[in-house]
Amino acid sequence: MLSQISIFLLDTLLGLFSLALLLRFYVQWFRVPYYHPVSRFLVAVTDFIVRPSRRLIPSWRGLDLSTFVLAWLTQFIMLLSASYLQDYGAESSIIGFALVALIELFRLTLYILVIMIIAQAILSWINPHSPLAPVLESFTQPILGVFRRYIPPIANIDLSPLFAIILLQILLMVVANMQRTVALAFQ
Repeated sequence: MLSQISIFLLDTLLGLFSLALLLRFYVQWFRVPYYHPVSRFLVAVTDFIVRPSRRLIPSWRGLDLSTFVLAWLTQFIMLLSASYLQDYGAESSIIGFALVALIELFRLTLYILVIMIIAQAILSWINPHSPLAPVLESFTQPILGVFRRYIPPIANIDLSPLFAIILLQILLMVVANMQRTVALAFQ
């Protein structure tokens, strides 16, 4: 029972921290204004580790790689710790954990997109001029823009979020299968 509690706490704390790091990476990539409350929160939560890591891991083409590597490292530590607490540590490969952590970041990214598309759709009905609307638009525009080019609004209703969520759900199924395959291959 103690190991279950430890795994739960590790998953929760490191999972939320990894999510904050990944969101910070995307906020900087999509150029969300620095003084937006979401940006300020993510910087405040993660700056203690991101700032020193930038000395070791440089940016590349405007992407803050140190933040992404820290998110991956947090996932890696979380997977390794959970495996150790469940006594699977000796059987698994470090390379396997590294790949599964990278796949987990991709899965987390897909979930972020699904949640943001749903939030954007709800906000467009309730309060389209919300301060959160530009942040959600900057995150979802790359995927929704593709669907908006080919699927016109029907009676002023934009169906692109529906098709984007269907595509993201299919990708989540593919990622889950890939994660299982990698985990089994490196056990």
